[in-house]
Amino acid sequence: MLMNRKYHLLLLLFALLTGLGVEYSPVFGEFFNPVQIQKDPVRENQILYNGKLWSNLYTNVKGDQFLFSKSYLPGSLTISGKTYKNLNINFDIYNDEVMIPKNDGTILQLNKEMVDSFTLVYEFKTYSFRNTQADSLPGIKGFVNILYNGKSALYLKYKKELDILAVDDKYDLFFQTHKIYLVKGSTVVQVSNKSDLLKSFPEEKASLKAFIKKNRVKISRKVPESFIPVIRYYDSISK
Repeated sequence: MLMNRKYHLLLLLFALLTGLGVEYSPVFGEFFNPVQIQKDPVRENQILYNGKLWSNLYTNVKGDQFLFSKSYLPGSLTISGKTYKNLNINFDIYNDEVMIPKNDGTILQLNKEMVDSFTLVYEFKTYSFRNTQADSLPGIKGFVNILYNGKSALYLKYKKELDILAVDDKYDLFFQTHKIYLVKGSTVVQVSNKSDLLKSFPEEKASLKAFIKKNRVKISRKVPESFIPVIRYYDSISK
């Protein structure tokens, strides 16, 4: 009986010690503490295992292909209608892929056809993304950041592109861009400025111009959220 207790205590001590150890990630080439990563989704949530192992193909490119940070960001995932919270997520906006880490240091690239939506928290702000693939919206493909969703909607599509041999004529460079989409019924329009926005609402153009002037609304592509007050006002006066 005493031996059994000692054996169980030794097993518990071993589990605690190994759970607090530092492991090496062969993907990013850096050390990490597995306690900082969520429990292995392969064991706990089989639906999250619907994907493939990811490897970094751009180690020789300056910068990285991820949104906000190459480090994992806290967030949630909704896959095939089921939501998983308190996950660590990375969003590759060059390839439009979502990844989660495993405890063995590898990374799982999720089957994006099954990913309905996800969130990321960065600098105390929550960003919500949806997969537009099922909507078949013309001109939009993949994951978009939902800036506004009312009668109309405003989506932001993040993208990274490669500038070939941009650094010392030796190295390629990642640079980030974005596109802003207004969804009005079944119509999708890419907007970049006030003129684009007003053209999208010809039936209320005069009212919107008056609203912009009265409230001194500044619309800028550099600040995609600046389009929201005008779209929200349109939704409030449209039938």
